[in-house]
Amino acid sequence: MPRVFTQAVLAAILLGLAMNLIAAESFSVTDIELEGLQRIEAGTVFTYLPIEVGDDFDPKRSADILRELYKTGFFSDVSLYRKDDILLVKVKERPAISEINFSGNKDISDDDLTSALKGVGIAKGRVFNRSILERLENELLQQYFARGKYNVQVDTSVSELPRNRVDIDIEITEGEVAKIKQVNIVGNGDFDDEELKQDFDSGIPPWYLFLSSSDKYSKQKLAGDLEKLRTQYLDRGYLKFNIDSTQVSITPDKEDIYITINIDEGDKYSVNEVKLLGNFVVPEEELRGLLAIHEGEIFSRQKVVKTTDAISQRLGSEGYAFTNINPVPEVDELSREVSLTFFVDPGQRVYVRRINFLGNDSTRGEVFRREMRQLEGGWYSLKNINLSRRRLERLPFVESVDIKTKRVSGIDDLVDLDITISERLSGSFSVGAGFSQSQGVLFNLGLTQDNFLGTGKKVSIRVDNSRVNTIYSFSYTNPFHTIDGVSRGFSVSYTETEAGQARISDYNADQLSANINYGIPLTEVDTLRASGGLENTKIFPTSNTPDEILDFLDDNGDKYTNFLFTGSFIHDTRNRTVFADRGNLQRINGEFSVPGSDLKYYKAEYRNVNFLPISDWLTASLNGRVAYGDSYGGTTELPFFEKYFAGGLRTVRGYDSNSLGPRDSRNDPFGGDFRVIANAELFFPALFFENTKNVRLGVFFDAGNVFAEVSDFEFSELRTSAGVSMTWLSPVGALTFSLAQALNDKPGDETEVFQFSIGTVF
Repeated sequence: MPRVFTQAVLAAILLGLAMNLIAAESFSVTDIELEGLQRIEAGTVFTYLPIEVGDDFDPKRSADILRELYKTGFFSDVSLYRKDDILLVKVKERPAISEINFSGNKDISDDDLTSALKGVGIAKGRVFNRSILERLENELLQQYFARGKYNVQVDTSVSELPRNRVDIDIEITEGEVAKIKQVNIVGNGDFDDEELKQDFDSGIPPWYLFLSSSDKYSKQKLAGDLEKLRTQYLDRGYLKFNIDSTQVSITPDKEDIYITINIDEGDKYSVNEVKLLGNFVVPEEELRGLLAIHEGEIFSRQKVVKTTDAISQRLGSEGYAFTNINPVPEVDELSREVSLTFFVDPGQRVYVRRINFLGNDSTRGEVFRREMRQLEGGWYSLKNINLSRRRLERLPFVESVDIKTKRVSGIDDLVDLDITISERLSGSFSVGAGFSQSQGVLFNLGLTQDNFLGTGKKVSIRVDNSRVNTIYSFSYTNPFHTIDGVSRGFSVSYTETEAGQARISDYNADQLSANINYGIPLTEVDTLRASGGLENTKIFPTSNTPDEILDFLDDNGDKYTNFLFTGSFIHDTRNRTVFADRGNLQRINGEFSVPGSDLKYYKAEYRNVNFLPISDWLTASLNGRVAYGDSYGGTTELPFFEKYFAGGLRTVRGYDSNSLGPRDSRNDPFGGDFRVIANAELFFPALFFENTKNVRLGVFFDAGNVFAEVSDFEFSELRTSAGVSMTWLSPVGALTFSLAQALNDKPGDETEVFQFSIGTVF
């Protein structure tokens, strides 16, 4: 009743006002004139007027006209007048919002706040009505409440500007995030609270997670935790599990939050029968081999989803892009058993008509097209599409890849693939500096283009300097020298070495080298690489050069021109090259100087690295390396500058870099012909870091050593160490640290507990 009464009063006032402005008699409207418009087009106003030229004006229609114009929200005042037979409409526009300015906001950016306000109709250029201020403040409060900030204060002020505009200034006092003091689960009988909450993002963090934000309440985080709770029960057979209610209470000071989750576990169900029905376009036995859930097992939603995905993937690889695998459970409440039937509907087999690349502003289309394993005109193959995505994402100038399958309008058996490429900068000019314990201060200057002129070819010019090496190099690589993916490249470099700065046998050397290399893909994971080159080396002994090197120079000279050939076989199934957590990398590498070289020698190395996922957050790594080199022909021994060393971050941590193995007549590390390295490491995320993607911790055991000859090898001579490691891909470069304890060092060994390597680019 009050609302009806108010509307009646308003209508009476509007009618009375209109009748005071216009003569009481009716007239035929010959024209309509508008006064007071500034920003709003006259045509816009006419679309809202409930009267047109030629209509008879009745004073009773005045209230309708005023009501319609006020409803637009454009005007703060509207008046009607009669001038002869012309209807004159005078309006006063509401001001427009010129700017919305924020201050004091740190947790939410200006852009995010602006987007949130735009979502409720408040934005720059919109009409300003003081009634929107309350809506504005409520929306901002909701944005902060969703982030757990309940002490937030929002103060708004409006400044009038020329040309009927206003600025809205919003001052925000964010306050502190309300912290969770307790998460309580009620109704759980088969599992305790701690077991159910172990994967929650909301809760009280343990003392060692001092950087964690899990105790900061967020509605989104809690929703995710409830889904995790539901998943835990459904994966353990509790088919009827239900979350009855969730209460979130906050203390009067708005600083502490208590969360109570009321659940009904229900009964545990087992699987009585698993059936496959439908249209089998591949043998039924093959599909049965993809079943992840079987008779007699506890029901698990996770296994049901895994089965559905596996069958969809298999059918997708046969060209069935729109398969429908529908698992239907039949529940026997008395026996608490479930009969599962997977209905297989493969749909129609389809071809790929076109593959469209989008977003490649810098790169030619053929660079991406040659990486595709799904071809135009061929059957749709989910396996080939996923492989194509992986190959595209491995390109150094690609940041992300999004592939969408679109039906061709009017044709049931054709689809198009739209592949959106997000490119990253492929060219860079860099000046870098850093420090490592083995190399000292590092400096580099480089111009690198991984995608030269959009062709996918790599060109690099670099200058690297440390207290040990000064290197000047130029390299060029064409990854698709042939249409089959054979790569070809060449490089030239000049290196000056002061070996004594590395705390090994002292000598200086200048080396000029040039080579050409090829890479031949054998399979998607196997590659054969070969290179041949020319190397010119000049040795300069110093006053501290040991007798072993002087003897070599006496026997073989101090200037060498060598023709080198290198071949390697690489098997790589790692899921990624940085912080891999599954897969295997094997590399067999051989290098020898061909007959006709001044020095005749060969080197061979085998490396095997396995990454074994133990859980979602724990990965084991087993790494083994064996290397051997020797001379042949008239060369007396493996050149001293080609010998192997061990000790330090890359081999056996806990021992000084290059310090293990044989020593020369001056008791400096001399290196050896045979090296054995083994590492076992357990990787896990850095729990005290909020973002763990760029940080990895490890607990390791290292073993290894260098021997003068293979015949000198003894297991008892292997040096071992154990410790913890940390690798952080920081904004200033990669940082690697280790704390290691040598376990069986012997007199004369040089140990080092803390080792690190730091680099940066600026």
